[in-house]
Amino acid sequence: MTGTRQVRPDASPRTTLDKAAHENFPVAPFFLPRAWRDDLTAVYGYARLVDDIGDGDLAPGGADARHLGAEGETDRLALLDAFEADLRRVFDGTPSHPLLRALRPTVRRHALTPEPFLALIEANRQDQKVRRYETFDDLVAYCELSANPVGRLVLDITGTTSPERLRRSDAICTALQIVEHLQDVAEDLAHDRIYLPAEDMKRFHVTEADLARPTGGASVRALVAFEADRARRLLDDGTPLVGSVRGRLRLLLAGFAGGGHAALDAITAAGYDVLPGPPRATRPNLMRAVAAVLRSARGEG
Repeated sequence: MTGTRQVRPDASPRTTLDKAAHENFPVAPFFLPRAWRDDLTAVYGYARLVDDIGDGDLAPGGADARHLGAEGETDRLALLDAFEADLRRVFDGTPSHPLLRALRPTVRRHALTPEPFLALIEANRQDQKVRRYETFDDLVAYCELSANPVGRLVLDITGTTSPERLRRSDAICTALQIVEHLQDVAEDLAHDRIYLPAEDMKRFHVTEADLARPTGGASVRALVAFEADRARRLLDDGTPLVGSVRGRLRLLLAGFAGGGHAALDAITAAGYDVLPGPPRATRPNLMRAVAAVLRSARGEG
């Protein structure tokens, strides 16, 4: 899922939110109105926490489980069930977890519905049950749960939702998820997860043993290049979303799209060898990618 996995000893909203610095894109940058920053930070905190539960990054018996009424519980599916129950109290009661209490004003202010939040929980349930994906379409269906709801929430919070913008947002979010999977091939394999479609692995003659090597051979690098191109085309399909809005929101969305492009550029610069560790974009390269997206948006707007 999103970000860098870190086991944390106890619940702390600040510890969770600090992980925003490890994302490929800005979460709630300073140039946004304070109300937007607060709301986007609340949504990020929710998404980050549900991923931490699904990835097993909560220390057993820590405060997160205690807040959810599941102290001592180590089963991830049980913790996700407890988290869903507390989420539902955001909409019809008083949640117990601090990050869910922080989410409640955002939900009320924008009349948000439970569906995108529930989708993120379902994605993490799927991670407990599905560890390989046969086709690219299967992976895209997973991204519809794990990534696309976040983009939809951004549009809802900023009051810019429309059918066409939703489609473009979904393309960007799916691309960002695929890019993250490409960066984290080795880490995911260590958790017995592979997000490279099995049919593509067969096409490029890549085995799971190849993915476990310290560096990628020619076949692995060719496979990563193929998937990176798919992600790039999704980003290109979604980028007109940036030109459809104005002001500071345009800059925010350019940050999302530019972050994806910069991460793909880093993967390319590494020769598509992602096995030694996640290729990350430098800040100057990120700024250049965002500027390129903005130039494209001006031509479309």
